[in-house]
Amino acid sequence: MIGSGSWGTTFGKILADGGAQVVMWARRPELAHEIAEAKRNSQYLPGINLPRSMTATPHLSEAIDGATQIYLSIPSQTARENLKALRALVAHSDVPIVSLMKGVEKRTGLRMSQVIEQELQCDPDRIAVASGPNLALEIAREQPTAAVISSMSLETAEDVARRARNRYFRSFVNTDVIGTEFGGVLKNLIAVAIGIVDGVGYGENTKASIITRGLVEMTDFAVAQGAHPETLQGLAGLGDLIATCQSPLSRNNTAGRLLGQGYRFDDVVKQMNQTAEGLASVAPILQLAKQAGVSMPIVEQVKRVLDGTMNPREIAPHLTTDDDTPQGERTEYGQAGSGGALRRAVERTLDQFRHGGRRAPGDRS
Repeated sequence: MIGSGSWGTTFGKILADGGAQVVMWARRPELAHEIAEAKRNSQYLPGINLPRSMTATPHLSEAIDGATQIYLSIPSQTARENLKALRALVAHSDVPIVSLMKGVEKRTGLRMSQVIEQELQCDPDRIAVASGPNLALEIAREQPTAAVISSMSLETAEDVARRARNRYFRSFVNTDVIGTEFGGVLKNLIAVAIGIVDGVGYGENTKASIITRGLVEMTDFAVAQGAHPETLQGLAGLGDLIATCQSPLSRNNTAGRLLGQGYRFDDVVKQMNQTAEGLASVAPILQLAKQAGVSMPIVEQVKRVLDGTMNPREIAPHLTTDDDTPQGERTEYGQAGSGGALRRAVERTLDQFRHGGRRAPGDRS
């Protein structure tokens, strides 16, 4: 396990409780020592006892020596530099590389599996991603939950899912890496919006409206990028969205709540002792949405609050659009004639037929 924050440590516990021998890599020697000797991670998981089959080291080469699976739980915006250090150590390996990260790279807009493929120069069939309604502290307390493991290779997904399960954690599988990753990214943005209106003092009707319309934005965006709509209705989309939006344990929800209470963006970042991935993902997601012709009004309002150009109290009246023209409730992917994502999916399919059943150049959906 590369990374020993709250989620990395929790997932290490999941694996260990399922029978695996887990070696954590911690950048700070004192944290590695605490995990290895005291079986605790008091900074990120206070009060949680870790299994005896978990140990830790500050040396990256020791952490992956003899590993049959490698898990990555590091902040998305520093992933590339960490992967550079890992590249030589896995160059002659064919073990699965599993991303637990939920973000897009700010500079490039790339998903984490794409950054992993670039930096480790490995076969994408070796890469898997894990996502779902997974609040770390609840799982560390062994409260039952589920996740989805996704890989372009079903064999890889199933291999990881067999390992990532125990009496309180169940893993399902799919091959829609795009949808699974974007579900984990996009729900963070909606959770920031929920936190903002919570901080302002709005009630359950407002939050339910944002969650529901937020799922429409998530689905339209993901399908436009090549995802399957049903993935966004599953654990990586709707499931994760519900958990992240309703829980005070969510870092993105907490960041939004501070914004809603009037804190400036810089002050919010200082107060958060852990990464809130949604804050860094807003701008690159909106750029990708613009390129794909997808409207994301809720996320656009979040950006304006982050930029300081919108009063947080004004976010709720702009749930869908500033246009007074009544709109249908259905998501764009269900409206073939609306210029939505379904039409784009059909066009991609036609392009594949034109190319003899192969993907069109540059299409990796």
